[in-house]
Amino acid sequence: MTASLPRHRRALVIPAGMAMATALAFLPNTAATAAPADAAPAAASADASSLSYVVNVKGGHATSAYVKKAIAKAGGTVVTSYDKIGVIVVHSSNADFAKTIRTVRGVQSAGATRNAPLPSAVTADMGAPKALSAAEIARAESAAAAGQDPLQGLQWDLPAIKADKAHEKSLGSSKVTVAVIDTGVDDTHPDIAPNFDRAASVNCVTGKPDTSDGAWRPGAQESPHGTHVAGEIAAAKNGVGMTGVAPGVKVSGIKVSNPDGYFYTEAVVCGFMWAAEHGVDVTNNSYYTDPWYFNCKNDPDQTALLEAVTRATRYAERKGAVNVAAAGNENYDLAADEITDPVSPNDGTPSDRVIDPTECFDIPTQLPGVVTVAATGAKGLKSSFSNYGRGVIDIAAPGGDSTRYQTPEPPATSGLILGTLPGGSWGYMAGTSMASPHVAGVAALIKSTHPKASPALVKAMLYAQADATACTDPYDIDGDGKVDAVCEGPKNRNGFYGWGTADALDAVTR
Repeated sequence: MTASLPRHRRALVIPAGMAMATALAFLPNTAATAAPADAAPAAASADASSLSYVVNVKGGHATSAYVKKAIAKAGGTVVTSYDKIGVIVVHSSNADFAKTIRTVRGVQSAGATRNAPLPSAVTADMGAPKALSAAEIARAESAAAAGQDPLQGLQWDLPAIKADKAHEKSLGSSKVTVAVIDTGVDDTHPDIAPNFDRAASVNCVTGKPDTSDGAWRPGAQESPHGTHVAGEIAAAKNGVGMTGVAPGVKVSGIKVSNPDGYFYTEAVVCGFMWAAEHGVDVTNNSYYTDPWYFNCKNDPDQTALLEAVTRATRYAERKGAVNVAAAGNENYDLAADEITDPVSPNDGTPSDRVIDPTECFDIPTQLPGVVTVAATGAKGLKSSFSNYGRGVIDIAAPGGDSTRYQTPEPPATSGLILGTLPGGSWGYMAGTSMASPHVAGVAALIKSTHPKASPALVKAMLYAQADATACTDPYDIDGDGKVDAVCEGPKNRNGFYGWGTADALDAVTR
């Protein structure tokens, strides 16, 4: 079957070299989707009517035989169990499975992680950015300054957070690993291979770790999103291509997006648990957990998904990871009294539901302890598409914007963000998906400078070192005379920029 509408992601996919007018058509609201992978295996072994569920029980103990027996009696099959946080992944074709299992003694919550049966819906939409052409690469190489990687001149985002100055002091430590929880990472890319951490990489799509060699890579028809993000964080300073924010740290790939581009709860939980158990220092999360843009506490299914991912993120932080996430691309005020969500559930039949953002949450973005990142453009203003909200946004970083709205200084030619693409190429994308890895990179530099710092201390330094950025008032990004968003709060803690714009130089010198 075909998905009823595109699945929104944290990236606005805009091909390199695309005409300005065409690029504008992607802003502010754009869906980034993956093409079908005809040869890809099914997401999990299940019959045609089977759904996936999470069952939450008391953590810290092995799943009781009583609960396992009840799951089987209700028509469920346990896929895997994360006993340390009390989350069980189950498949069942019983339409009443969740309702039945919620009545079982010891079960705290349970819910379906999707609306489409396994395997999920297929879409024919394409969302792959165009790679830089040979001519564009040649022009960039000829303009490269001494000591720069060939494409660094196109990266206006590095000086925007003083990463170029930071690299004169430190490139970051190879003992620090940033996990890209995403669509997969092409570790064969020449800018990623030198810094890739294979031991911390995995495929978590089914909710159960797959450690087979290369399982973390995106398929030929899958989204390049995770590879782009990985390059932004840690593309090596090696005389090839571009330079990452923290080009001396390690990066791993934790694949949680299925071949159709969905990020389901069981995969996201698996991703955080894997990061927690494999020494990851920072996780980057440029997505929202499907199928609900916002998960509401008053819905029994959604509250179970919210609980499962909350347990996983908290566990990862307790084990030493700083979790960083993108704020989203819909120009929503996440601190508003209400928000209209027109896309949920994105694997079923969506409706224009009105939600209360104090009761319904974008996960993992709005979970306790997660660093929530807004995007800025080449002029340092909030990107036209970036979500915002006083008390929700923690920090801001470059995510790109239409070149017409925010034009970079030469030699950069695009207002978008350059990143690595599968197959050894480079290209532009924009979105809060691109802002989050800049902050993840700065957090990795802080951890490199202060290797014994706890996640709480790393976050405290991240916010304290950020460059306070005053509200843009009035905010009329397209110049049409109408206010496009309203920023509230003081210079050092407001709804557009949080504590301010991330500062990589302070990360390596303070």
